[in-house]
Parts: sequence; structure tokens; C-alpha cells
Amino acid sequence: MSFFVESSAWVFLCLTVLLGGGVAFLAGRSLAGSWRPLWQLFLYMLPFTGALRFLHFALYGNELTSLQYFLSHGLVVTLFALLGYRMRRTSQMTSQYPWLYERSSPLSWRDKA
Repeated sequence: MSFFVESSAWVFLCLTVLLGGGVAFLAGRSLAGSWRPLWQLFLYMLPFTGALRFLHFALYGNELTSLQYFLSHGLVVTLFALLGYRMRRTSQMTSQYPWLYERSSPLSWRDKA
């Protein structure tokens, strides 16, 4: 767990997972809602991770330029963004093309038989 947490597990949980993850989830939903390709999600998460790292630095005095924490926090917010993107895309495909696809899980769809 120390790979992800700098000073306090509560700071990581509240700032990165709850706040950052929630915003990243909504950003992923928004990207899917505008029919943007998946690769753009990764580009959008780079400056967002930088902003999140800045909040850790400005509010809690954590190191700003740590590559280790940039990558670990970036991984967390990217996973949340991917979750939001995939859930929205599944909803889009099954609601806009109901004669072609049906929902097979919250994150996937399949061809109708």
C-alpha cells in the first residue's frame, strides 16, 4: 500500500480515491457521451493527475514531482475514468441500437440473437 500512499492513507482515500476518482468517473462518462474514442481518455487523465498531485502538494505538503506517486495516482483515476467510460458506452450502444445489441453486463453488450 505504500506505493500509493505518501503521508496518510486518509489523504489518499479522500483526495485521490473519492474526489479524484469521482471526477474521473464523470469525465469518462462525458467522453463516452460525446462519442470520443477511448485513447482520448488517457490524454485527459494526464493533466488531471497533475492537478491532483498539485492538490496533494498544496494542501498536505506532499512531494510534487514524485514520478512514483504521479503514476500510482494516475492509475487510480484512469481506472475510475475507464469504468465511467465503459458504463456509459454500454448504455449508449444498448439504448441507441436496441435492434442490434443487448446488455450482457454493466460493462459490456452483445449482439442480439
